[in-house]
Amino acid sequence: MSDTRRAIFLVVGTIIVLDQLTKYLIDSSMRLYQSEELIGGFLALTYVRNTGAAFGLLANAPAWFRQPFFYLTTGVAIVILGLFLRRLEEHERLARLSIVAIAGGAVGNLIDRIRFGYVIDFLDVSWRGYHWPTFNVADSCITLGVLGLLWSSVWGTASRQGG
Repeated sequence: MSDTRRAIFLVVGTIIVLDQLTKYLIDSSMRLYQSEELIGGFLALTYVRNTGAAFGLLANAPAWFRQPFFYLTTGVAIVILGLFLRRLEEHERLARLSIVAIAGGAVGNLIDRIRFGYVIDFLDVSWRGYHWPTFNVADSCITLGVLGLLWSSVWGTASRQGG
């Protein structure tokens, strides 16, 4: 196995372990909907179960549709991410790391959906009266990965054009 492939598996595995470990700790130490403030008015740990996608999308859809839909879309996304990963050149490190972060996060949330039928969320952020939907480590990796891909797309394009 190449060093690059080994590094990919290491990062994906680390994301999955951290995601599942934090969810286990929340699930085993908090009651559903319990909230513990960490940073006043900004960050709390709040235990919720999300049956939907990001921001609770499709949470009210029937389980017979929702579960297979999430399994299928996650599987397709992981295959597409793998195909993109294979096409990247060696110097495209940020894009590679971003794709790996998205894949690790997707697998972390998929594990929850398979085990429980929902995703455990617990990071609860508020800022000046605005409350962000509760999320988890996997969601953070997916979000950072998408931002990294956007950044590498813009930066990569600018550098190829000499700007």
